[in-house]
Amino acid sequence: MADKVGRKPVFCWSAVLQLILGVGVAFTPEYYSFLFIRFLYGIFGSAGSYIPGFVLTMELVGPSKRSMCGVAFQAAFAVGIMLVAGWGSFIKDRQLLQIIYGCHAILLVGHIWLMDESPRWLWGTGRTKEAVDIVKKALKMNGSPINLETAAFVSKGKSEERTSNDDSGVSDLFKTPNLRKKTLNVMLCWFANSLVYYGLSLSTGNLEGNPYLILFVMGLVELPSYVVTVYVMDRLGRRSLTAFDMIVGGLCCIIAANLATGSVASTTFVFIGKFLIAGSFAIIYNYSAELFPTVIRNSAMGLGAMCARTSGALTPLITLLDSFDPKMPAIIFAVIALISGLLVMFLPETLHKSMPQTIQDGEEFGIGDTCFSAICGKKRSDDDDYDDREKPTLKKPESEQLQPLK
Repeated sequence: MADKVGRKPVFCWSAVLQLILGVGVAFTPEYYSFLFIRFLYGIFGSAGSYIPGFVLTMELVGPSKRSMCGVAFQAAFAVGIMLVAGWGSFIKDRQLLQIIYGCHAILLVGHIWLMDESPRWLWGTGRTKEAVDIVKKALKMNGSPINLETAAFVSKGKSEERTSNDDSGVSDLFKTPNLRKKTLNVMLCWFANSLVYYGLSLSTGNLEGNPYLILFVMGLVELPSYVVTVYVMDRLGRRSLTAFDMIVGGLCCIIAANLATGSVASTTFVFIGKFLIAGSFAIIYNYSAELFPTVIRNSAMGLGAMCARTSGALTPLITLLDSFDPKMPAIIFAVIALISGLLVMFLPETLHKSMPQTIQDGEEFGIGDTCFSAICGKKRSDDDDYDDREKPTLKKPESEQLQPLK
C-alpha cells in the first residue's frame, strides 16, 4: 500500500490504529479477542508504521546522510527495548502496563502534521509538482540559496513518463534474474538477523541476575553498536560489514553455547553477539532500502520484514529444542547466520551509490559486483559508480551509447 498510495498516508493511519489497538488490547475480555487484536496490532505497528517510516526517512536524504539517519532510526528501537524493561520493573499491574505501552503511539500521531510525503516517491509516480514543492520547502527551511524553477521540473518529470511504473508490485521483485537473486538473498539475511537477534534476546532468561536489568542492558548494549556502525559503514561499506557482523556474531553463539550457562564468559559472548547482530540488523535496513528501486522499495522492505517476523515467531519454538540438547538452539542460530553472512558477499555494494528509481534501474544495479570481484580488483563500468550528483535523469538512446573515440 505504501508503494501504491504513499508512505505518509500508510504511516499516519497505522499510527492512529496502533494507538487505538495498543490501548484497546488491554481491555480484551477473553483469549481469542486478545489474539485477534494483537494480530492487527502487529500489522499496523511493525508493518504499517515502522517500515514506511524507515523508507520515508531514507528517501528524504542524500547518500551522505543515509547511514546516520537509517541507523539513528534503529537506535530508537533499542531505546524502546529499554523502556519495555523500565516500565515493566516499576508497574506490576499488567493491564495498566499495556495501556502505557500503547500510549507511546501518541508520539507517532503527531507526524500527521509534522511530516511530508517522500518527494522521491512523488517524483517516481509522476506527481512532480508536489515533489518539487516539498524540496523547495526543505531548501527554504535550511536557508539554502538554491532556487528551483517548478515549471521546468514539472515539464522534465512528465517527459520521463515515470507513471509507467504505477502497476509495480511485489511480483516484480522476482520477475528478472538480478532482482530475484538480490531479493532471495536479502530475505534470508532478514530471516537470519532476526533469528539470532531474538534468540540472543530470549537467552537473557538463562542469564543470572535481575531479568528487567538484564533486558535493559541488552537494549543498552545496542546503542554503542549503532555508533560504531555509523562510523564504520561509511568507510568499509554495507556488504563487508554486514557479512562480518553476521559471521562473527554466529560464531559467538556457538562459543557461548559451549560454555557453562550463566558463567561470565558465556554472558560476555552473548553480549558480544548481540552487539554484532544489532549492528548487522541495523545495516540490513539501510542496505535493503538502497538495493531496491523506489517503485517497489517499500514492498521489498515489507517482504524482508515478513521474513524477520517469521523467524521471530519461530525463535521461541527453536529454543524449546534445548530439552534435547542445550546447545542445539544456539547452533541452529549460528549456522543460519553463517550461511547468510557468506551469501551477503554476493550482493552489490551500495556505499555512495544513487538509489535506483525504476524497475530497470533495480535490475541493472550492481550486476557483476560481488565481494570477490572487488577483492580481485575487477573493473566495473562507470555507470555503476555514479552518485546522485552525476546520475543522468534520462537514459541515453542506444544509438548514443558506446560511441568510438575519434
